[in-house]
Amino acid sequence: MSATTDAVPVAAPVNPIAQSIRDSLVVAKRNLIRMSRIPEMVIFGLIQPIMFVVLFSYVFGGSMNIGGTTDPTTYREFLMAGIFAQTVTFATAGAGAGIADDMHKGLIDRFRSLPMARGAVLTGRTLADLVQTALTLLVLAVVALLVGWRTHTNIGEVLGAFGLLLLLGYAFTWIGALIGLSVRTPEAATSGGLIWLFPVTFISNAFVDSSRMTPWLRHVADWNPFSATVQACRELFGNPGVSPSDAWPMQHPVWASLIYSVLIVLIFRTLAVRKYRSATA
Repeated sequence: MSATTDAVPVAAPVNPIAQSIRDSLVVAKRNLIRMSRIPEMVIFGLIQPIMFVVLFSYVFGGSMNIGGTTDPTTYREFLMAGIFAQTVTFATAGAGAGIADDMHKGLIDRFRSLPMARGAVLTGRTLADLVQTALTLLVLAVVALLVGWRTHTNIGEVLGAFGLLLLLGYAFTWIGALIGLSVRTPEAATSGGLIWLFPVTFISNAFVDSSRMTPWLRHVADWNPFSATVQACRELFGNPGVSPSDAWPMQHPVWASLIYSVLIVLIFRTLAVRKYRSATA
C-alpha cells in the first residue's frame, strides 16, 4: 500500500520590480481620484502661472532688453520657457503639503503597515503630481499662444522641450516629498517648499538675461539646474536666449538639463524613501 501525501502549494516568487510598479500605479490612481474630487487644487494651481504670464508679458514686456531690443514680442518668447519651468518647479510645494497632510492624518503609517513595495507610496504620489503638472502646462501653453508666444522649430523639438520640463518638475517633486516627510504640518511643508524656490527661480536666466548680473551672480545663475532647463527649452522652442556664456550648462543646456534632473531624482528619491521608512505621524 503506497502512502500519499497532500501537495503543498508553493507561492510563486514575486517580481519586486513588477510589484513596485503595480503598487505605485495604485497609489497614483488614488491620488488622481482625490485631485478630481477637489477641483480647487487644480484651479488654484493654474491661476498663479497665468497671472505671471499676463503680468510679465504686459507690465515688464516693453522694458526688458533681450538681444539688444525691448520689443515686447521678443520678451514674451524669451519669457515663456522661464514661466513654464517656474510652474513645474512650484508644484514642489503642493507635493510636500500633500505628503505632510497624509502624515498628519496617519495615512502614511497605514500604508507602511501594508505589504507594499518600499517607496511605492512616494512614487505614486509624485506620478500623480506629474499628471497634474502636465495638465497645467497644457493650459499654460494655450494662454501663452494667446498672448503672442510662438515656437520656431519642429514638433519633435517642441515636445522634447516639454519633456525636459516635466522631468525637471518630477525631479523637484522628490525634493517636496522629502520636505513633506520632514515637517509636522502641511502648512510648514508649503512654506518649506516655497522659501528655497524663489532664489532658485529668480537667480537664473528665467526672466532676465543673466549676462546683466554681477559676475559672481551670473556664475551662480549659469550653473543653476533651473537655468539649464530654461535655456534648453529656449533652444528647442527656437526662442531668443541669453547672451553667450562659457559655462558648460549654457553651452550644452539639453544635456545639462537631463543630467541635473536625473541626479536630483536619484539623490532625493533615495533620501525620501529612507526618511519614509523611519517617519512617524
